[in-house]
Formats: sequence, structure tokens, C-alpha cells
Amino acid sequence: MIYFTADTHFGHENVIRFCDRPFSSANEMDEAMIANWNARVKGDDTVYVLGDMFFRSTNAETILQRLKGKKRLIVGNHDGSWMTKFDYARYFVSVDSFLETSDGQHSLTLCHYPLLSWKHARRSYMIHGHIHNDKTADFWPLLAARDNVLNAGVDVNGFRPVTFDELLENNQRFKKE
Repeated sequence: MIYFTADTHFGHENVIRFCDRPFSSANEMDEAMIANWNARVKGDDTVYVLGDMFFRSTNAETILQRLKGKKRLIVGNHDGSWMTKFDYARYFVSVDSFLETSDGQHSLTLCHYPLLSWKHARRSYMIHGHIHNDKTADFWPLLAARDNVLNAGVDVNGFRPVTFDELLENNQRFKKE
């Protein structure tokens, strides 16, 4: 199975307030997201993490050890700081800033930042993170109008990795809310 997630921000106390997350502390949030992840991801499953996995986390390596599946990181703007603290690469099958791939049924372009134009945009999907659940940016109407631009952020996907079909469903709902 293939899953997608973004913007977990493990260890980030303030993201709870910034994104109105339903947790009282970073530890509670971290433990809930780890449990959600491991409840559905099995050892042979692939999880594309579209950036900002940790922010000011003091236990990034411990969390990575606990998360099941083959993790593929698409680096986000907050990933640089934790990536210098230990040999993070051993926890990922790959680490990229941008990736063109397929899930076997769909052509996918993966980037932490949402793109409005990309190679084969008319016949592929752009999966991103970065914006969390924010609809206030000037470019939001442009993203919302594109059915093939999908936000993998945990804030719109139940704080867990999701399948492509779940990503479609969750984004349709998020764009209409």
C-alpha cells in the first residue's frame, strides 16, 4: 500500500495553536500521530512524507524508529534543522526535494510546496504539503480550483497517512468547507 502525509511537525508545540489541532500538548499530538500512523501502515508499505516532519523536536530519531513502513522524504522548509542532528538518511528509502513518480495508476508530482504548473499538469496530480489547513493565502483560490492539486497535510487528512483515494476525498471536502 502507498500512503501520503505532510506537515506532521512532530515536537512543535505552537503548531497546535496555529492550525487549531485538537491536542493539548506536543507530546499528546506526537503520540496520537504515531499511533494513527502505525495503526494503518505495515512494514512493507510506502509512506511519502511531503516535508516538515519535525520542528524543534528533541526526539526525532526516536520517533523515526517507531514509525512503520518504508519512508520516502520530500524535504520541506522546516526539515533542515533536524536533518543535521543524526544520520537521518538511514530511516528513509529516499530523500528528495521534488519527485515525479507513479502509484501504479496515476502520474504524481510530489513537492513540499504547492505548484500551480508542473510537467504533465493536465494528466497528473500534484501532491504537496506546506499550507496546512490555511485558506487565507492569495493563491488559495487557484489551488482550490484545481482538482488535481492535493494537500497531503495531516491537518486536512485526519492526522494520519492516507491513500491516494482518501487524499482525493479529503481534499474535495476541504476545498468545499
